[in-house]
Amino acid sequence: MPAAARRFTVISRDEPARTRRLIEIRGLSKTYRTRAGDVPSLSPVDLDVDEGEFIAVVGPSGCGKSTLLKLLAGLIAPTEGEVRIDGEAVREPPDNVGIVFQSPVLLAWRTLLRNVMMPVEVRGLDRATHLARAHQLLETAGLKGFEDKYPWQLSGGMQQRAAICRALVHDPALLLMDEPFGALDAMTREHMNLELQRIHGETNKTIIFITHSIPEAVFLADRVVVMSSRPGTVEAIYKVDLPRPRSLEMMGERCFAEITKEIRGHFYARGALD
Repeated sequence: MPAAARRFTVISRDEPARTRRLIEIRGLSKTYRTRAGDVPSLSPVDLDVDEGEFIAVVGPSGCGKSTLLKLLAGLIAPTEGEVRIDGEAVREPPDNVGIVFQSPVLLAWRTLLRNVMMPVEVRGLDRATHLARAHQLLETAGLKGFEDKYPWQLSGGMQQRAAICRALVHDPALLLMDEPFGALDAMTREHMNLELQRIHGETNKTIIFITHSIPEAVFLADRVVVMSSRPGTVEAIYKVDLPRPRSLEMMGERCFAEITKEIRGHFYARGALD
């Protein structure tokens, strides 16, 4: 393919930011201490993320993707290095971060609306202001009219959309997502990809999204970060120049196939990625 026709580029972490830089990761590493000895999870990672950017992270199982997310969320402490969000070093869970896990983790005894409002209650924020935001988010996520339903009355995709609303209700600067659609069937997963793209477009939140699916990463992200085997580090970064909004039909186009093929090349020989 001629260079002019390429719709993606491999870039270095030194490329200047297009907008305000939100996240700075410098020399970040993590080693877990166990009775059997030290288990290195992350070797030094350096990465910058701009405000409003959608970053997808792919890598072989056990390479430290989830560890990286926990470090960003302040849930665990690094062995070396640091994370700065909006200029502040992360030493405990910041108030300006929302997290979505693979399972929605909704409380069965709370209605959908009350589940979404949980971060407001935990943080002691103004209820009236955030209640209006909760209703707006539920409408954006296609959940208007389900506010009084309980989790068991909702499909898996609807529960995961509610989890995204819960993560956004306190208006965080950063949304961290750890394989949020991994447990969904293929059709629901595709629908959720479209929904997340729409939510990102309407809220302009900075998102770091971990996935085992290379096509999913390319479909959603502005940049795809490829991690090496454990102890994981940044092996390559791909800038995805596909126009937005993206349709599912785009996955069949040559430019989409080219970038997924090149990313898959990092793992195919060792068969390490699903």
